[in-house]
Amino acid sequence: MKIGDLSAFSAFLAVAEHRSFRAAAIELDITPPAISHSIKTLEKRLGTRLFNRTTRSVSLSEAGERLAAKLRPAMGAIEEAVQEIEGRRETASGTVRINASEGAIRMVLKPVLAHFLREHPQIHLDIVSDGRLSDIVAHGFDAGIRLAEAVPRDMIAVPIAEEARFAVVASPSYLKARGRPRVPQELHDHDCIRFRFESGAIYHWEFERRGIAERIHVSGPLTLTDQPLMVEAAMDGIGIAFVPEHLAASGLGDGRLERLLEDWCPPFPGLCLYYPGHRHVSPALRALIDALSRERLRS
Repeated sequence: MKIGDLSAFSAFLAVAEHRSFRAAAIELDITPPAISHSIKTLEKRLGTRLFNRTTRSVSLSEAGERLAAKLRPAMGAIEEAVQEIEGRRETASGTVRINASEGAIRMVLKPVLAHFLREHPQIHLDIVSDGRLSDIVAHGFDAGIRLAEAVPRDMIAVPIAEEARFAVVASPSYLKARGRPRVPQELHDHDCIRFRFESGAIYHWEFERRGIAERIHVSGPLTLTDQPLMVEAAMDGIGIAFVPEHLAASGLGDGRLERLLEDWCPPFPGLCLYYPGHRHVSPALRALIDALSRERLRS
């Protein structure tokens, strides 16, 4: 592989992401004809068409899809290695835009914010609370935070929290009046506190035990878009809630809540910070990643 191939591969990945030669040229700060020439040269060398082009659209061919899948992590690793060396002499400064749910912000960002900003006075963090799983590239974010299972496959994901679990909880007064469900299907006979995503969709409760998966569409008198409020509603005896375990920890610890169906709630990979693999990781973002990784090791 020649040095020129790296430029051609960078051009290829930029066009693959934007589905536009003009947008890729803007990102790479070169002319659209230069992008087009680079792609044609690469296609000629590989002996295959990488893009399907029309007057209105650009899409990856089957060969292009395979090449992009292989190149993204490889190019990301090369850029990260170079940036690691550059980062030793660059000052961490500037704005870092982060997209995350409110729960993720409170769980992994809030504990490090004060110390991080004191340690890096030239960094400004712009944190947007968003429960819609937005496209961070399309919306101009440097990185996002979400559960590992929800991170897009073309992103670099850095674990920043240990395994997570959900908990089914209810107040002692509710359970005394209505009894305890023993299997997920019995939730149909109970008042459940439902969660609505910002998209408008209702979350279906998901369970698993010994390889058996259950997905329950519950019903009840209350639907909320805020999980801490769901915990409070369960404490008030309104019904059964299904929430991240850490949100219910206080109520479980002091007896205001009791846990149900625990053996149906296995752990799963926790939160990750993720970012586009082919984009430059600034010293400021790298500093935040390092801070979150250190906090994970301490916790």
